[in-house]
This record gives sequence, structure tokens and C-alpha cells, in this order.
Amino acid sequence: MFLAHPVGRPVHEILAVEDARNVAWLDLVEPSEAEIHLAETVTGLSLPRREALEEIESSSRHYRRGDVIYLSTPLVRLINGRLTTYPVGIVVSPTWLITLRYANYTAFETMSRDLAANDVDFALSDVPELAIHLLEIIVNRLADVLENAGRTLDAISRTVFANRRPNRRVRNADVLRQTLRQLGESGDLTSSIRESLLGVDRIGMFLGDARYFEFREALQTRLRILGRDVASLNDYVAQMTLKVQFLLDATLGFISIDQNDGMKLLTVVSFVGITPTLLAGIYGMNFKIMPELDWHYGYYYALGLMAFSVLLPLFIFWHRGWFGDRSS
Repeated sequence: MFLAHPVGRPVHEILAVEDARNVAWLDLVEPSEAEIHLAETVTGLSLPRREALEEIESSSRHYRRGDVIYLSTPLVRLINGRLTTYPVGIVVSPTWLITLRYANYTAFETMSRDLAANDVDFALSDVPELAIHLLEIIVNRLADVLENAGRTLDAISRTVFANRRPNRRVRNADVLRQTLRQLGESGDLTSSIRESLLGVDRIGMFLGDARYFEFREALQTRLRILGRDVASLNDYVAQMTLKVQFLLDATLGFISIDQNDGMKLLTVVSFVGITPTLLAGIYGMNFKIMPELDWHYGYYYALGLMAFSVLLPLFIFWHRGWFGDRSS
């Protein structure tokens, strides 16, 4: 779609050159080649294609052609728990703010509502103001996603370190697998957000270094504030990354403990079963001379001896705390 976001009016689709008159922000959403050609006709600019927006080198993501600045960054998208990253292009000219994106983003929808309601304290028809306001909204949205991710990690932490009574059964394997899956998703999310923040930060630095806003001290101040916000979010992402690694190590540690508990149980069962089997084997031998063979209580003696050989190791293992609850 090729959308126009006018000030004080709802967004509308651009189907002809006339539809873009008196509009500062033009928005290409999953555009076709025909829509990109129409945008180039409207603006007189050469617009990058998706392949160019996906380039990773800095010289391809941030460059200037005359008085037009071309910017791009990967931007994370999280909807219904599904994480994806798409390239976003931003073209800043003296007349137009042109965005190219291949997914719907909450930040752009918020920006569109701001323009339609004219609900900000600056001239929304001013392109530099629009560009910085869009970056600010993107950073705010990434901060919201980080807050949700932080709450998810807190919930995972409570699950991992839930109190375990001594007589409680080992942790359910499905719960542990789910925890590992959630930690993997959280780690992937923090990595993608960090990449998005890095892209926004580089855009802000490029705009400052390019001196596009050289005579706009208020805009330079907002760029500096934006940089500080991004730096603080990067610190938060680094903290979350460490927490993900810590919870991952803790979860794997609990899995190892549960496996050891299982091995203890197998050891107890094996050891308890060996001794009575040995005794039964001895008294099942066909020797001619066997004192207990003609003894009236020999049968009961053998059964009692086997029972004792079972109860004694069970008591020893219980006393050592390998199973059961000694406090009860």
C-alpha cells in the first residue's frame, strides 16, 4: 500500500499524484514495484528496494545524496508472541518524509494517529520534526516491548526458583522444556531488540553528523536525548541478556539435579534387588550338604534374611536423605 498521512485528517491511500498533495509523510507498506514507481513519480526521488534495505554495511544503511538522506534499520516486530524482524527504510528530504516498511508496526500506527489528531506540540508538516518524532516513537515502542520481556523473565525466574519441599516429586519434564523454550525466545527477543536499538542509534548519530539539523538547536537537543534513551535501553538489554543466561544456567542445573535424583532412585532399586537375589541364588544351589536344607525353620530363615537385606539398605539410603522426608 502507498499511504498518505496528512495533518488533522485520516490516513488515505495514494492512487494518483494528486492524492499526495499537501502531505509531508508518505508511507509505503509492503509496496509493490508499481507503488514504488508511483512514489518516485510523486516525489521525484529514487527510492531503495527491499534488497538495499537489507544490506548490513553502514555505508548502505546511511548515506546522503545531495539534500536527501537515506536511512534503514532492522526493526523487531512482536505480535502474539511471534518474533520477526523486517527492514525499515526512511528517506528524509526537505519536502518529504518517506518510509518503506514490510510489516505493520505499532510505532507507525501511533505516529499516524498523532498526525490525524494533530496531538503534538510542534509543526507536523515539518519534515525534520516528523523524522525525529518517528524515531522517538520507535524507541518508546521498543521500551514497551522490553518492559514486557522483563516481566516475562521475572515470571520465568519465579518458576525456576519456586520453593521445593523435600518430599516433592521431581520437576515435571514438560515444565522444564517449556522454561527452556521461553528462555530461548527471550534471548532471541533481546538480541533482536538490541539490533533494532543499534540501528536507531546509528540513524540518530548519522543525522547529527550529517548536520542536516545544523541550524535547529531544538532538534539537536532531541537527538541527544534520543541517544541517551537508546543508551539506557541498551544497558537494560545487556542486563536482560545476563539474566537470560543466568536463568538458563539455573534451569539446566535443576535438570541435572533431577537427573541425579533419578539416578539415585535407580541405584537404590538396583542395590536393594541385588542382595535378596544373591541369597535366593545361594539357597537355590543343588548342593548335597546344605545345613539349612533339613532345618525346620530354614525356609523362614531364608525369607527373613532376604527381607532384612532389603530393609537395611533402604534404611541407610533414607538416613542419608536419598529419598523420603526425614522431617515428617
